[in-house]
Amino acid sequence: MAGHVAVVGAGLMGSGIAQVAAQAGWRVTLRDLDDAATARGLAGVRASLERFAAKGKIAADDVDAALARITTTTDLDAVAEADIVVEAVFERLELKQEVFRSLDRICRDGAVLATNTSAIPVTQIAAVTARPEAVVGTHFFSPVPMMALCELVRGYKTSDATLATARAFAEEIGKTCIVVNRDIAGFVTTRLITALVMEAVSLVENGVVTPEDLDTACRLGFGHAMGPLATTDLTGVDVLLNATRNIHTDTGDPKFFPPELLQRMAAAGDLGRKTGKGFYEYA
Repeated sequence: MAGHVAVVGAGLMGSGIAQVAAQAGWRVTLRDLDDAATARGLAGVRASLERFAAKGKIAADDVDAALARITTTTDLDAVAEADIVVEAVFERLELKQEVFRSLDRICRDGAVLATNTSAIPVTQIAAVTARPEAVVGTHFFSPVPMMALCELVRGYKTSDATLATARAFAEEIGKTCIVVNRDIAGFVTTRLITALVMEAVSLVENGVVTPEDLDTACRLGFGHAMGPLATTDLTGVDVLLNATRNIHTDTGDPKFFPPELLQRMAAAGDLGRKTGKGFYEYA
């Protein structure tokens, strides 16, 4: 199936999607707003590939071969002929809708337009296009080169053909897929982890338990590979905060209202591993 995939957004998620697609033989266009952003994205791909090579998971020649398949650009028109376009910009509805309005105008007929949203209903994103049947959710997990799951989400008008193409792409780049048949905010995985994280933060905030003991309870009591607060630090406090706000806004369900502690941490810049401090400190 390998063809041409465009990834809009060269941050951690976008560059990770670009990497696994390039490794699978896809020609990749990686687009962001400025040269500095695309350079950071490409550098991240190179560093990730080199780590895999150093561990013997891929051959040294595979690093250069994958990088050669990636072209960076700041011109959104460069995605026009892609078979699949994956949007991976910041998790804000208005921003994603702005991207999809442009993609609807630019992209060729028959292209699949995918959104990497983790919580925003796909139907809300697709509604700004004249081809909602071609829009599908492809929720990859961070770090993309390491995480095997892709959550495929049907919007209200997503066609069977669009879903099938998205699934074939995700499986070809090494992912195992689940299908979310109803376009609810948070889908399956984000809804589950967000509900757990909000309760975990509340327990810590109220002095019931320490972050360390809460995560230990989930690892040893439930068999989780990582506790919910360590997961939050890895994913990003701001990312989990935005996800739960999106779900709460859509559902009004009080269990998704973010605790004050989570809001204050985000405001203070304690976002987890990427800033060196979250629920834990990192060297």
